[in-house]
Amino acid sequence: MNEYIQYLAEVIPERDSLKLVKNEAEKYYKSHSIDDCFNMGIKLYQSDNFQIQEVGVLLLGYSAHHIASAMSFLKNKVSQHDSWKVQEVLAMAFDNHCKIVGYETALPLIEEWLNSDCANVRRAASEGLRIWTSRPYFKDNPQIAVQLLSAHKQDNSEYVRKSIGNALRDISKKYPQMVSEELKSWDISSNEIKQVYKLASRFLDMDK
Repeated sequence: MNEYIQYLAEVIPERDSLKLVKNEAEKYYKSHSIDDCFNMGIKLYQSDNFQIQEVGVLLLGYSAHHIASAMSFLKNKVSQHDSWKVQEVLAMAFDNHCKIVGYETALPLIEEWLNSDCANVRRAASEGLRIWTSRPYFKDNPQIAVQLLSAHKQDNSEYVRKSIGNALRDISKKYPQMVSEELKSWDISSNEIKQVYKLASRFLDMDK
């Protein structure tokens, strides 16, 4: 285990290299057992190097379908990390898990994360699945994605609202009528909803 940590310390440069982080995590996942991924993920998260931590976060995402405590660690521990870069990787780890189990199967978990008391958890769900309608299940059921996202248009976190608005904007490129009809049903008298509305309608002609 320590040899692998030393390897990562040597191969991962000091500058931010997300592509390398993702590649190293995927290589480990494909060549080791799920238990190994979980144990290594926990160990790597203890590192002082945030990029090594990120490899650990991704390994926990890869192992969460088999080990429930991996998902708990992501939701309750990693979400408290003060680095926005680690939060970006949390979103990726969540999406990897949903991909492994299947997005339809993951629907209850997606809703659970979207309804979390923690803004970083809610944002990981909305951001991790972008572009939502490029994911299996949501590709065939775009209205479900629109409904799930729209339910959080008044989120109390600006950080989350931006993710929600941008995710709806993504969907509007392929399904403009669907998103337009949803937005027309909103009461935009509140500043929170108005912010999401502006982001989501960026590519839409709402005068029609």
